[in-house]
Amino acid sequence: MSEIHYRGKRTQKARVKKSRSNYQIRAKEILVIDHENNSLGVMSPREAMERADEVGLDLVEVSPNAKPPVCKIMDYGKYQYEKNKREREARKKQTKVVLKEIQFRPDTAEHDYQFKKRHIEDFLKKGWKVKATVRFRRGREMLHTNLGRDMLNRLEQDIAEIAEVEQPPKMETRVMSMLLTPKSS
Repeated sequence: MSEIHYRGKRTQKARVKKSRSNYQIRAKEILVIDHENNSLGVMSPREAMERADEVGLDLVEVSPNAKPPVCKIMDYGKYQYEKNKREREARKKQTKVVLKEIQFRPDTAEHDYQFKKRHIEDFLKKGWKVKATVRFRRGREMLHTNLGRDMLNRLEQDIAEIAEVEQPPKMETRVMSMLLTPKSS
């Protein structure tokens, strides 16, 4: 395990859990499965190691939380390679949620509104979520928050065929925001 430095502080990396093999196995009794997937029964780790040595393979703990722990006679390097390959495939299949934010002002001009609406449509077509916000700057603008709510309601109606409202317009300090998601087909 190596250390990494973060802004002058030393921190430790998260430990990668590896399967125990051969003499690292600490249980008194283990359930052993041979390289042909046949159960050899419950025995001591020493006996299981002798069986693995006869075949020229390693004894690998595949299920440490079972009672008794399950160990298999196999090639440890190949097992680790296949395990890492499965983890990489699982990470590839995960989807990242992308959140884009488009900001309006209460006095946004029509052309700017249309331009930003097209950007929102593009983002939604790509499968991204969009947070549409109306930012109020001055005190006089804060008196007319209904203009911001009207703008967000208009946006909701304009893109109703491709978007769903996940979070309706709500006011937080000087910002009114609404969260849009692509419509599921």
